[in-house]
Amino acid sequence: MSNSSTTAIPVAITRVGVIGLGTMGAGIAEVVARSGVRVWAVETTEADLARGVKTIEGSTSRAVVKGKLSEEERTALLSRITFTTSLNDLSEVDLVVEAVPESMEIKSAIFSALDKITPEHTILASNTSSLSVTELSVATGRPSQVVGLHFFNPAPVQAFVEIVRTVVSSPEVVDAVAEFARGLGKEPVVVGDKAGFIANALLFGYLNHAVTMYEQKYATREDIDASMRLGCGLPMGPLALLDLIGLDTAYEILDTMYKEGRDRLHAPSPILKQMVTAGLRGRKSGRGFYTYEVSHSPVVVVDAQTPDASGSGGVVRTVNSVGVIGSGTMATGIAEVFAKAAIDVIYIARSEDKVKAVRGAIEKSLEKAVQRGKLDEAGRDAALARLTGSTKLDDLAKVDLVVEAVVEELSVKLALFENLDEICRPGAILATTTSSLPVVEMAAVTSRPQDVVGLHFFNPATIMKLVEIVSTVATAEDVIATSRELCLRIGKHPVVCADRAGFIVNALLFPYLNDAIRMLETNYADADDIDLAMKRGCGYPMGPFELLDVVGLDVSLAIQQTLYREFRERGFAPAPRLEHLVTAGYLGRKTGRGFRVYA
Repeated sequence: MSNSSTTAIPVAITRVGVIGLGTMGAGIAEVVARSGVRVWAVETTEADLARGVKTIEGSTSRAVVKGKLSEEERTALLSRITFTTSLNDLSEVDLVVEAVPESMEIKSAIFSALDKITPEHTILASNTSSLSVTELSVATGRPSQVVGLHFFNPAPVQAFVEIVRTVVSSPEVVDAVAEFARGLGKEPVVVGDKAGFIANALLFGYLNHAVTMYEQKYATREDIDASMRLGCGLPMGPLALLDLIGLDTAYEILDTMYKEGRDRLHAPSPILKQMVTAGLRGRKSGRGFYTYEVSHSPVVVVDAQTPDASGSGGVVRTVNSVGVIGSGTMATGIAEVFAKAAIDVIYIARSEDKVKAVRGAIEKSLEKAVQRGKLDEAGRDAALARLTGSTKLDDLAKVDLVVEAVVEELSVKLALFENLDEICRPGAILATTTSSLPVVEMAAVTSRPQDVVGLHFFNPATIMKLVEIVSTVATAEDVIATSRELCLRIGKHPVVCADRAGFIVNALLFPYLNDAIRMLETNYADADDIDLAMKRGCGYPMGPFELLDVVGLDVSLAIQQTLYREFRERGFAPAPRLEHLVTAGYLGRKTGRGFRVYA
């Protein structure tokens, strides 16, 4: 043992101990051994050790089947791992990574023992995702040689690690661990010792919000998950991801983050604690938000919450003709989608020039689809034949459904719905594509609030599969059923939610983006590292600052303001940095400058 801050660290890390062979520990041991480094893998009992061996053997076997390892490489990898139940076998390692359950008491006891067993030069690292690394370090006589080394699940696949330095971590130790991580094929980001670090601090607030949405029965688990997969391109929906992480683990991470930061958005939703207490811990227990074939299986099976597979939604209205109002990108895309689905479309624009521009844009889009083999010429011609352009709202008198996609200003939409109420036939459905405004206010200015619904398409409408069907307190059941059936007819995935700011996607997405801005404001990490953490660590298609600049900071601010006004949640108040950038005219890519500068 050493309490010297000048103890020499290893020039090269060639011998590594891994403590705990659950999903994360087994993955870490495999990754390290794959890089050519000797590994001593430690578990507490022979039974746990056997499970760890089985996990690594299974993972490497699958890698061989997928062509990612040869049989010879697998044999060599396994030969580099020594499995043991004794911490004393770590007496000659250069680095130890502990990956035991998220308990400060358990981890501190391990670090205290390691301090006595390992050589003076050994670096001690924790894979904790939320606990204080500083607190762990003081359980040893070498706090300068203690860091966090947070891998992401599955460790053999995810090419990102967070290296957590404390206020006393030696810079040489941090550099050595970063170099070691690069040797494993990982991209390291160095951060300070704060609960959740980068990725979990942003991820778990979003996950907790999704749980609250589910707990309030705002939307079904399937619709919440589908919304984030199809609307944001995320690899998994939030509730399915929580089942994979483990609800007990998620609860502990949120609880730790809340105790440190006292941010109410990190206070675990009550249902999480209830489910954990009942033994519903996710995949590992066979049941969490979903029910699984067996424990640890990824295969979801039907349970009492599973929607009717027949998709029967009751009585539906006939929709053979649709009106689309607007001449922007969204309106143009929606008109094309309906026309390609063999539905007659009358599209309304303010001028003849705009009517011609909409048709020209649709013709160009359909021609590109033909050239790419996604549509034949007959399909193109049939779609164009179903399109009729006009500048007169009165031409919508006989359509079965109207979708407005005009400017996102409530006064404009209210005037439009008053006109549609007078023009459209009885029984026609009136729909808005608003992404944030209250649908019920549009319904209230008509004499038919039961026929008004939100149909929130995502941009580009011709490609994005998701449509949020927004039901007000007055919307008729057959209008919801008709909207769902219509979405399926045009090849979209419908999700149903109530009329509340942000609906599903924006209500979950924008608080996460706002949290990222707040993290940047505190100088905890820069925009590049935050984007990297969310892309590489969580599998997001874009980092938060990339996405904000694409969406537009003015649009993002407006949505965040709408969420704050409705929920009055302190954590939803727009981050000052966002407001300042918008005031300065730095709106993202469209102005050449936002969180980044564009050529």
